[in-house]
Amino acid sequence: MSIIKVGIVQQQCTTDQADNITKSLAGISVCAEAGARLVVLQELHTSLYFCQTESIPNYDLAVPIPGALTDRFAKAAQEHEIVIVASFYEKRAPGLYHNTAVVFEKDGSIAGIYRKMHIPDDPGYYEKFYFAPGDTGFKPIETSVGKLGVLVCWDQWFPEAARIMALNGAGILIYPTAIGWDYNDSMKEQKIQLDAWKTILRSHAIANGLPLVAVNRVGHESDPTNHTKGIQFWGNSLIVAANGEIRYEASTVEEAVTFIEIDTDQSEQTRRVWPFLRDRRIDAYGEVLMRFVDK
Repeated sequence: MSIIKVGIVQQQCTTDQADNITKSLAGISVCAEAGARLVVLQELHTSLYFCQTESIPNYDLAVPIPGALTDRFAKAAQEHEIVIVASFYEKRAPGLYHNTAVVFEKDGSIAGIYRKMHIPDDPGYYEKFYFAPGDTGFKPIETSVGKLGVLVCWDQWFPEAARIMALNGAGILIYPTAIGWDYNDSMKEQKIQLDAWKTILRSHAIANGLPLVAVNRVGHESDPTNHTKGIQFWGNSLIVAANGEIRYEASTVEEAVTFIEIDTDQSEQTRRVWPFLRDRRIDAYGEVLMRFVDK
């Protein structure tokens, strides 16, 4: 067996960026001291989820990659000799910004980046205002713990993204995430949404025979405009085995720093039992490249 201890940091963010960064780094340290070789952080973990509103001053939150902020996480990776998946608002060029995951190798170098490909534009999630669509493609990032298929939040609803990462040789699917409830939704609707989220993530693991790590933020974040009641991020960070077994599920309301062993060799056995890659009819899938098949 090839066992990797994976750590996750599910945290509640505030307006105090320094505190958010300190909390992320402290969680990394706890995981590393417990023997984690890979630590995954949530989406945009150094700030509030600023996409609840469209505000030009929020562009000032964007940072260059590499830069002073990423250097702090690079240093943590080097000091602890671990691989870290972190998430930043990237300033690529004047007026050009991305939602970018950065993978730091255990020597502190940047192993690779992934720019979020699917960008939502929904009430409370006005991401198209802030982020240009990614252009890195669905390419796994090679690291000392294997090939990481890093995707970000809204990407998690698209089976094509997970599949292409798998076809490109990813050994683990990873999703830094920021997803929560609208306070206007009924308790029944909230349960349906959370169950749907967990189901789609497990489905990606099962369909591709890959372990999966999804780290979500937690806690209430207010709408700065007071037009809505804000978002209650639902936590529930997940670690899922290649066969779809939930190995760990975090609290809905509490922060969580934890570490779980996953067996990356399980993919081989799972794909032998469920040989989906063998039985795919790649000759018959042309329509998947169409927006819709008009009759």
